[in-house]
Amino acid sequence: MDDGVTELEQRSRIYQDETIARIRVLEVPSSETYPRGVKYAFHYGVRGAPNPIIRFDNHHGPDELHLETETFELNRPALTTLRNAWIAALPAAKRSDWR
Repeated sequence: MDDGVTELEQRSRIYQDETIARIRVLEVPSSETYPRGVKYAFHYGVRGAPNPIIRFDNHHGPDELHLETETFELNRPALTTLRNAWIAALPAAKRSDWR
């Protein structure tokens, strides 16, 4: 991309129970908002619902955990740690799709 953004990973899967799991990781220019040069989202929720079941992201800059309607700020965890926590939070039958 011309704006210095590189897509590192983008995957999604819609399940028969109308839930959706999605990973998106972008390399972005380092900035005050994204000092690590990475923008990410690990999302799992009901398709079309206003809130996720669980999502880790740094969409607005701070690293956050979203659990339905609650949001918790995180202290810059490693991307691998976030991915592993997200996979562990998925229903057991869906985890193998993301390893």
